[in-house]
Amino acid sequence: MAFSNPAFLHNGPTDGPVLLLAHGAGAPMDSVFMNGMAGLLADLGVHVVRFEFAYMAARRTDGKRRPPPPMPGLIEEFQQVMSGIGACSLFIGGKSMGGRVASMIAAYPRFNGGISGLVCLGYPFHPPGKPEKLRTQHLASINCPGLIVQGERDPFGNVADLSGYEFPPQMDVFWSPFGNHDLVPPKKSGLTARENWTLAAQAVSGFIGNNR
Repeated sequence: MAFSNPAFLHNGPTDGPVLLLAHGAGAPMDSVFMNGMAGLLADLGVHVVRFEFAYMAARRTDGKRRPPPPMPGLIEEFQQVMSGIGACSLFIGGKSMGGRVASMIAAYPRFNGGISGLVCLGYPFHPPGKPEKLRTQHLASINCPGLIVQGERDPFGNVADLSGYEFPPQMDVFWSPFGNHDLVPPKKSGLTARENWTLAAQAVSGFIGNNR
């Protein structure tokens, strides 16, 4: 497998199935959430590869916060990264926006058969407070297996929201108990972020193991 790019972060055994993860719109590839999930998945035998889109990488150089570019540019960047990974079992996904980009690639007919599965961590089904502005139309075109890990109280799509959506038969949703967009539960729930992330990692690892 071609893992020579120093701009990537790697966790897990190099002979394990590969999960290529992109970050969300406002946090980098080494955010607390991304570090936590990558480490937990690595412990479960998944080789996690993380990268940053150009707008986020530029922040490390000059410290300026930038919004992400339009979706076509993000899709192109993601595809370029995919082309440099010679994994025989490649899963793609990401946190929030990164998962949305990956899902749009998975919906492209030309990628049918080239992706073992899709993993979305906190999918942004709609902007917070705007449930009418859905980002779901392309999901019906995804033919590879998919797993969405969603917090039960995620403002980008909670339990009540998703009850009205239709998903392809090969796509599953794993609910993070009381979780927000980072799958973090409130203290009164009696759960911790680490516990929720562990459950999420176990669900992702099981999904990958069943579809590699």
